[in-house]
Amino acid sequence: MKKWMTLGLMVLLPALALAQTTGKKDVASRPNDLEILGYGLDVHGFVDLAYQSRYIWRGFDVYNDDSAMQMTANVEFADTGFGLAVSAHRANQSGYELWERWDYNLYYQNALFKGEPIETHYRLGWVYYNYPEWPAESWDLQELHAVVSMPKITNVKGLVPSYALVKLYPAHGGSPYVGDNASGFFHILMLDYTFPIRGLLPTMPEQVIKLHSELVYNDGVSPMNTDVDHDWSDAVIGVSTDFDLGYGITLTPGLYHQFTMDKSVNPDDSETWFTVGARLTF
Repeated sequence: MKKWMTLGLMVLLPALALAQTTGKKDVASRPNDLEILGYGLDVHGFVDLAYQSRYIWRGFDVYNDDSAMQMTANVEFADTGFGLAVSAHRANQSGYELWERWDYNLYYQNALFKGEPIETHYRLGWVYYNYPEWPAESWDLQELHAVVSMPKITNVKGLVPSYALVKLYPAHGGSPYVGDNASGFFHILMLDYTFPIRGLLPTMPEQVIKLHSELVYNDGVSPMNTDVDHDWSDAVIGVSTDFDLGYGITLTPGLYHQFTMDKSVNPDDSETWFTVGARLTF
């Protein structure tokens, strides 16, 4: 626990310090600029803390129906397209300490064909999955991913199809703990639809509802060193919305349901869970 608190403070305190400077009007001093090689670089991002009634990750029920907390700090470097995110996943019940995980994600995102019907947004990223409670780093994994979305291709406002190609593999070659079934591809098809309704709070004239769906093909990959079929593993549908509380703080409740198509990934036919996240944007 002490290790988690220390690492959490290391992630959160620099971000909170940046957030406190964002609202200042002294543009000349630019206290939220990061000085790199003599050049000022505007830094912005968010800190997020979310409760999950279940932690479902690409079809896998990681903590076996128990709830979890997820903490994320994300920093983007002005208009360069580069960003860095650090996430921590921790079960609220005992017995899952070995599967608690830290994710370190370096990514680049941009867009092609801006303003055209085939406008394409893309994100390229690398993730290091660290399991700090294991006595050795042999359980750690790495990931390369590419995500593309086309917000105008459907000609329906708010309806956005996306596709993610993910390559997962052991962080250490020849690991005696993580076998070949930790190396392979995920193919994830996603469809999102956002639309406004009348605001649910007096301070919010408009409420945006976000509908999300995804379909996952698992190419025999398991982060838990289990045998997994090469098959369509699961489909997820969900709904969420944001409540703007002011001062850069957003509260986001969400409800999700998974249909399991492959028992080797998840023995349960379906899973239902909810999330509540609080985000501070700077």
